[in-house]
Amino acid sequence: MRLDELAAKIEAELVGDGSIQITSAASLEDAQPGQIGFLANPKYHRQLETTRASAVIVSPRVSSNRLALLRTPDPYYAFARAVVLLHGHRQHPHQGVHPKANVDPTATIGQGSVVYPGVYVGPRVRIGADCIIYPNVVIYEDCVIGDRCILHANAVIGADGYGFATHQGVHHKIPQIGNVVIEDDVEIGAGSVIARAAMGSTLIGTGTKIDALVMIGHNTRIGPHGLLVAQVGIAGSVSVGHHVTMAGQVGVAGHLKIGDNVTIAAKAGVMSDVPDQTIVIGVPAMPASQARRVYSIFTQLPELLERLKAVEQQVEELADSGDTPLA
Repeated sequence: MRLDELAAKIEAELVGDGSIQITSAASLEDAQPGQIGFLANPKYHRQLETTRASAVIVSPRVSSNRLALLRTPDPYYAFARAVVLLHGHRQHPHQGVHPKANVDPTATIGQGSVVYPGVYVGPRVRIGADCIIYPNVVIYEDCVIGDRCILHANAVIGADGYGFATHQGVHHKIPQIGNVVIEDDVEIGAGSVIARAAMGSTLIGTGTKIDALVMIGHNTRIGPHGLLVAQVGIAGSVSVGHHVTMAGQVGVAGHLKIGDNVTIAAKAGVMSDVPDQTIVIGVPAMPASQARRVYSIFTQLPELLERLKAVEQQVEELADSGDTPLA
């Protein structure tokens, strides 16, 4: 594809030779002539001087004396569009249900969906149109999958929630009679588990993207357009707003409310509600501004302890001598 054609399709400003032929996309570090890369993080600006790419997608203020540029306010998104144009999405060998998938006769699967071998689809499950269900996914009975969803290998939808009633020291299983509802345009990573509700529905909102090895407890409701990175664990009955980002290995205690447009940093332990528009860090999770002050003290703790011991010693010596410490 000519570079000027690509620029028009991704709505970018062309700076340089539009007749350059672009064959594929690559990182700035690995790109070769004929390939296009992108620069979204100023940290990597120096790579513009060393990359062998024929063109680079950049932000509006970036310039180069040696490369053709496509300028756009959002280089990362523009690059994503370019990759789709140049490479397309993964091609699937078939549409419909593979003969080695196990689909209950009462389940329904929408037009254009692909169900790979080893998939189990339980009774009364509803899968929408244009979904991709990769090998060994398990979808338990009564669960609902919207349109254009992608479920990666070994994801489990609708396993029993962790519900037990303890009576006289014995844990008695509570039947989980609800289901899981996954709305449109959701992607769920390999090995992730969405537990079915005790009653009602565990909900994954429209456009949410869930990474690999994520656990979502029963009756939790994830709002639209969330990002849940690998190894996030969310306990039961949590309410999560829209456009929430949880970085890797975040843990969220049960029965909490996470507001809209919240960002939770990696490995944070959320033990209380989080208001809208908040960034939280640490264990227990706290607002970022507070957490930075707290963590800045950590490296000083040994010195502070020694100073405290010295003050205590001085106070004891003054007390033994009968003197009164100055206020």
